[in-house]
Amino acid sequence: MDDKLKFLKLLSESFPTIGSTTTEIINLKAILNLPKGTEHFLTDIHGEYQAFNHVLRNGSGVIKDKIDDIFGDTLEEKFKKQLATVIYYPEEKINFIQEMGTDMDSWYRVTILRLVQVCKVVSSKYTASKIRKALPEDFSYIIQELLHEKEFSYNKKEYVRNIINTIIELDRAKEFIIAISELIQRLTIDVLHIVGDIYDRGPAPHKIMDRLMNYHNVDIQWGNHDILWMNAAAGHKAAIANVIRICSRYSNTDILEDVYGINLLPLATFAMDTYADDDCTQFIPKDSHNKKNDSLMSKIHKAITIIQFKIEAEIIKKNPIFNMEHRILLDKIDFERGTVHIDGVDYPLTDTKFPTIDPKNPLELTPEEREIIHKLKKSFVHSEKLQKHVKFLFAKGSMFLKYNSNLLFHGCIPVDENQEFVKVNICGKTLSGKKYLEELDRVCREGYFNKTDPERKERAVDYMWYLWCGPYSPLFGKDAMKTFERYFTNDKALHKEVKNPYYSFYEDINFIHKIFKEFGLNPEISHIVNGHVPVKEKKGESPIKADGKLIVIDGGFSKAYQSETGLAGYTLIYNSYGLKLVSHEPFQDVKSAIEKCMDIHSSTRIVKRVLQRKRVKDTDIGTKLQEQIDDLYDLLNAYKQGFIKEKH
Repeated sequence: MDDKLKFLKLLSESFPTIGSTTTEIINLKAILNLPKGTEHFLTDIHGEYQAFNHVLRNGSGVIKDKIDDIFGDTLEEKFKKQLATVIYYPEEKINFIQEMGTDMDSWYRVTILRLVQVCKVVSSKYTASKIRKALPEDFSYIIQELLHEKEFSYNKKEYVRNIINTIIELDRAKEFIIAISELIQRLTIDVLHIVGDIYDRGPAPHKIMDRLMNYHNVDIQWGNHDILWMNAAAGHKAAIANVIRICSRYSNTDILEDVYGINLLPLATFAMDTYADDDCTQFIPKDSHNKKNDSLMSKIHKAITIIQFKIEAEIIKKNPIFNMEHRILLDKIDFERGTVHIDGVDYPLTDTKFPTIDPKNPLELTPEEREIIHKLKKSFVHSEKLQKHVKFLFAKGSMFLKYNSNLLFHGCIPVDENQEFVKVNICGKTLSGKKYLEELDRVCREGYFNKTDPERKERAVDYMWYLWCGPYSPLFGKDAMKTFERYFTNDKALHKEVKNPYYSFYEDINFIHKIFKEFGLNPEISHIVNGHVPVKEKKGESPIKADGKLIVIDGGFSKAYQSETGLAGYTLIYNSYGLKLVSHEPFQDVKSAIEKCMDIHSSTRIVKRVLQRKRVKDTDIGTKLQEQIDDLYDLLNAYKQGFIKEKH
């Protein structure tokens, strides 16, 4: 009782009277009955900033749908498209319209009125308090006035028109349109979930990170490509080598040099000297459009790949608990015959030029390689922008997330052939299922943030590397990463990476219910949201599994996978009416969007429609609000019974 009274006295500092307490109870109970906010789920963006940014700006097609609902047949299609483009790219679209010699005063007047109508609709499910917090400072009062007035109300008709005319007269129309368009974008998506793999392949993961860091409400479930960059930022040499290898493979080393300030000159010089007489044919960048750059990039690519294999062999030997000895292959090469011995069979190598490998000590780094990786480690650890991005990934990210009865994780929950959660030894603990993922989350944080215990840090960053490519990594979800085989052998059977049995069972509703039970979720209302494995829709595969209980939302944001998926990404949308999956076609470019009003064409399918509209009280936030309401009732009773005095 004493502890409860002590808590209520603290609470009374915020609500010092019966009046303030009852007002807050009324406010919170009203909020509970509002429609739940709209959640958007995206995954496997892989550096494709332009497409990702457009999808955020157009609300995955939701804004266009709102415009259709509001204006219907009362507005021509071309004007609806123009209005949508103004909302997506307000500044750029206004500049373009000005260049066309348009009567801007008339255009501003009409456009502002239409934008206010759209804003009224998208803001209608939120409290006035929440909208106020989202309002741009310069136009807060004006937007509030316009949102709360009906333009054609007899008493306020001239009032509203005068506000708009004054905005135009004071030459603030452009700024006002930008502000209200950004507000519409913001209110369209209440919560953004990124289900992993922001990094690698595409040209601008850093821009995606900058966008997310300025986003109003976002969480991230780490993917194996994200954890690789996080591990590289922690100074892990194998992760650093992998990051550079992938960047050179996709000819994206400018991300490292120009954005993150990583000095690749020592590596480039070493590669040019070492492989001067080698065409490095197997290492030509993918989809390269700069043939002059191919020679250098191919040499860097090969040099860092060999360094990577040597460093990884050292980690595997140091950590026998990983059971990855079969991934050490440089010592299986017969340099005279030009073959490699894998699983009892000799395979011819596609490349036999290994000037940095000593056949007697094939896993040993040369002094130059050792010096290069040492310098690269210093660059990664001291990159201010990279560290800033990685700290954000830790602050907003996790191995998995339970949110509004849905379970979000990037890859899989490792299981065996009997659908049993695999027991994995991690840091002396044998764990499986939920506890395994929780411990991995803790270890990753220790690997990055531990600055006082070098031994524990080294062990933790090795586990982070394991998450990138280990056989029981929930982020990787395969038996092995066949990097060596893909580079150095032509036998396609050797290239195959066997998926964890999870992917054989995730169509089975009973298996999915088992996962819900493991994570403490109600099977009747819960769903699993996955990324990682591209859904081959063009071959008839469905992203909706297990009677709609599991949704795989990797639809090919990455251009590298669009030929397989036949799409350019998915957005899963969870609003008060249920779940719907939006599939996107490829995004052309920003210029076409602005000048020609070209949008991403998206198609929608319903995953689940609820019979009774979801309210805030049905969400995680609702549970917390109800707890606050219960505490406030206790405070109210304490006031009425005289245990606590009001502070007038």
